Amino acid sequence: MNKPRTKSEEKRKLIIEAATELFSELGFAQTSMDKIAKKAGVSKQTVYSHFGNKDELFVGAISRKCISHNLRGLVNEKLDDPEQALTALGLSFVEMILTPEVVAVHRTCIGESESYPHVSELFYEAGPQRTISEIAACMSEFDKRGLLKIPDPRFAAAQFLCMVKGEVSIQSELNVEKRLSDETVTAYVHSCVAMFLRGYGV
Repeated sequence: MNKPRTKSEEKRKLIIEAATELFSELGFAQTSMDKIAKKAGVSKQTVYSHFGNKDELFVGAISRKCISHNLRGLVNEKLDDPEQALTALGLSFVEMILTPEVVAVHRTCIGESESYPHVSELFYEAGPQRTISEIAACMSEFDKRGLLKIPDPRFAAAQFLCMVKGEVSIQSELNVEKRLSDETVTAYVHSCVAMFLRGYGV
């Protein structure tokens, strides 16, 4: 049974949701703590009591999206079966990077990378870098259990995640109207898993 949220936790959730929406719609530069507070229906002081500054809130918004998909948890539940674990990981990862919020924030970071380079750094640390590190821990576990031979877990994690992104992520970032079907994407992920297992098989 889930424990009911406290008022403070509920306000934090509202702030994060408002921030995610505004960062996606307006970009980092045009999103202010005032706008976030207004959209969340809380005072500006409440926003600052949960997040010291806009940078922290931006990181919180990105981290929340990664946590909500629980990629590492998906792998941990199936550590004895690399094929099942990597398939679940690949499909969930692709689903995550194709969500409108992630695509919008990614575009924002690219667009503002020259004027606000630290925003791209924040995004990378809270999103891609964190995800790679978590999956690297799972790759290390595969190696320890003798299920796969992975001498460099972080290299393998980055390799796998970049491979499964595939063509559909490019179509999404470029806002191409006609995109690969869900069936094609699923088949592609399964193919990537098979290739990865051949490359790192014991």
